[in-house]
Amino acid sequence: MISADQTPIRAGPGPKTRKRYLLAACTNLLTYHLLGERSGKTFAASAFPDLDGTVVVHDRYQDHDAFPGLIHQLCTQHLLRDPAGAAEAYPHAYWPARIRDALRGLIHAANTARAQGLPAIPGQIAAPLVKAFRHGVILGLGQVAKTSGRTREPFRQLPECLPDRQDDVPRFTTGLRIPPTTNQAERDLRPAKTQQNISGRPRSEKATRNRHATPGYIDTARKHGHSALTATRDALAGNPWIPPIPNPP
Repeated sequence: MISADQTPIRAGPGPKTRKRYLLAACTNLLTYHLLGERSGKTFAASAFPDLDGTVVVHDRYQDHDAFPGLIHQLCTQHLLRDPAGAAEAYPHAYWPARIRDALRGLIHAANTARAQGLPAIPGQIAAPLVKAFRHGVILGLGQVAKTSGRTREPFRQLPECLPDRQDDVPRFTTGLRIPPTTNQAERDLRPAKTQQNISGRPRSEKATRNRHATPGYIDTARKHGHSALTATRDALAGNPWIPPIPNPP
């Protein structure tokens, strides 16, 4: 299982509006960072082509779908943001609250089942919540008008995309080792944003790449129980720590 996310980063010389994106692919034992564009080319240069058959938790950004071997889990925290905005745009509509409450119920049920040591949410608990979520999507499609051309009614994209991803939202309910959110990747990206806010941006894009490659190495060592200072010292001495290769299933 991999948690993936991306965040804008200022890189090298040029105007403040010039941005690159830092991509993260993480587990509880590994952290991988790649600096590039928010584009298919950068995604193809990342870890995603090598993750055939792996569950990847991510947001709805389209480039995640370019790799047919991935098994998708859409981040429910990202999904909850759209219903919150839709409730403001359509204050009298029922469907945003329906989607929001169903997702929150599923997340709570997953946390409860995990605390009880269960492998999945019991079917009698998950089924009505999944049904309520799908009902909210159908209501949204019916109540938010479809417009011609490229212009969409606000938040129409949410109910439009979800019918084709019936399994990619509640996948975490049937296997609790799958988290419902990208919190792992967001936590691993947060130091990069903090460092940028404190230190600004390096003078070159190469320096920016080096800056953000280092935390991936340090985070991975720390996740394996090694001291960050020791791992850094060993790397500078020409003897970098290498994570163990996992045994094949």
